[in-house]
Amino acid sequence: MTNTVQTQARSGVVIRRLDQSDLAEADRIFRLAFGTFLGVPDPLTFTGDADVVGSRWRTNPATTLAAEVGGELAGSNFVTLWGSVGFFGPLTVRPDLWDRGIATSLMEPTLDLFERHGVRHAGLFTFSNSTKHLHLYQKFGFWPRFLTALMAKPVGPATAEATPAFVSLFSQLSATDRDTALKECRALTNSIYDGLDVAIEIEAVQSQHLGDTLLIWDGSRLAGFAVCHCGAGSEAGTGLCFVKFGAVRPGPAAAADFERLLSECESLAATRGAGVLLGGINTARQAAYQSMLAHGFRFGPLVGVSMHRPDEPGYDRPDAYVIDDWR
Repeated sequence: MTNTVQTQARSGVVIRRLDQSDLAEADRIFRLAFGTFLGVPDPLTFTGDADVVGSRWRTNPATTLAAEVGGELAGSNFVTLWGSVGFFGPLTVRPDLWDRGIATSLMEPTLDLFERHGVRHAGLFTFSNSTKHLHLYQKFGFWPRFLTALMAKPVGPATAEATPAFVSLFSQLSATDRDTALKECRALTNSIYDGLDVAIEIEAVQSQHLGDTLLIWDGSRLAGFAVCHCGAGSEAGTGLCFVKFGAVRPGPAAAADFERLLSECESLAATRGAGVLLGGINTARQAAYQSMLAHGFRFGPLVGVSMHRPDEPGYDRPDAYVIDDWR
């Protein structure tokens, strides 16, 4: 999509690409919309000093959408492309313009982006108790499946223990080793779901200084990795470390590798001064969900439902050791 007008909806809504100059207002609308819906006393304080809108725009400006009404920004949507998998959100509309078809107008170009980029499995996270949201997305072929919980675990202070030899951080690798690590990450996610590729998230964390990507190895073979946002200006916020995506290679060692990954994520959070480690888990990933509970994670600030198009599990399977939440 170029930055010219693409859609003139019947309700007078104009859809175009979101510009950098829109970010401050898009961020305000995002906070106001979610804060209002969730009943936050001061809606504009929603998510604190985390930066969801700015970081996602910088990750891939070409897959962001703006809705205008009367020449003013009315809402936005962010499309995330992970290879053959895609999801969208946050999709937000200014509260004074709710129920005027703006979200519906944003959905058509969203589906077009999925199609043009070869997405075979699309999804979203929404509020499981909101029939309004469920009905909207069902109209576009998305169907609710299992609950997705944002899990939280308190993190103790960092220790002086040496980093295990099987652990590395993407930020500390040479350029050549980073290329190798990205190939290993692609191979690992592809083994979980054909075409799944989250390299864009690893590169965004590195280029935007949002946190780091933790890599655990079995010799020269990657056993698992976690893309972590840490602190203010990331999707986490002050005092938090958020696992945007984490996974281990399928196979007999997956359960043990996932335990290692969780422990190392906690260590990374501690070294970054975070008091809480966050990670989303779809409850259809039964083994991973139970492992997080056993590791001390508990339900955090949000529980929703994943909606899928087509109505298939994708990688939300009992044997998939994956952390993410599609928000």
